[in-house]
Amino acid sequence: MTESLSPRLREMRWWDIDPVLELEKDLFPEDAWSRGMFWSELAHARGAEATRRYLVAEVDGAETESGVRLVGYAGLATTGDQADIQTIAVARDHWGTGLGGTLLTELLTAASEFECAEVMLECRVDNVRAQKLYERFGFAPIGFRRGYYQPGNVDALVMRLTTDPDSSSAAGSTSVQGTEIHG
Repeated sequence: MTESLSPRLREMRWWDIDPVLELEKDLFPEDAWSRGMFWSELAHARGAEATRRYLVAEVDGAETESGVRLVGYAGLATTGDQADIQTIAVARDHWGTGLGGTLLTELLTAASEFECAEVMLECRVDNVRAQKLYERFGFAPIGFRRGYYQPGNVDALVMRLTTDPDSSSAAGSTSVQGTEIHG
């Protein structure tokens, strides 16, 4: 069976945690999130008081029990008028397809819906491909967090995207003051 070429995005739900963890462990073996971390994030992703937005990208036709395979996921957390990109991950066989940009666009839309004036993220200093993606979207580096990624003791580049003073959201920003994924 062959997979469809166009991933479909939808809200991440609790039943997605196991396939997300498989992808997480493949892509981030040294600093993979735990099951509990994903459960905690999803606990704040629904209802009137929601402060999180988590998505998965899936393709049909996969040789799995369900016939569907997760090929990416992303998450955003908000506090007041600030959003933090928590994670963006794309399966290796979907690198270079634009899926990372699609997931990032959805997170920036969510930041706009949460009325956030700025979006922050941390990116491994050695993840140049993620940094280039963020820069294309207007994120700018503003500092470092030494030893942020453990156990490898890898530094994080902190990046920020801010809005125009006249703009109502980060997603509509054209003015950049300061710009990873998997924070």
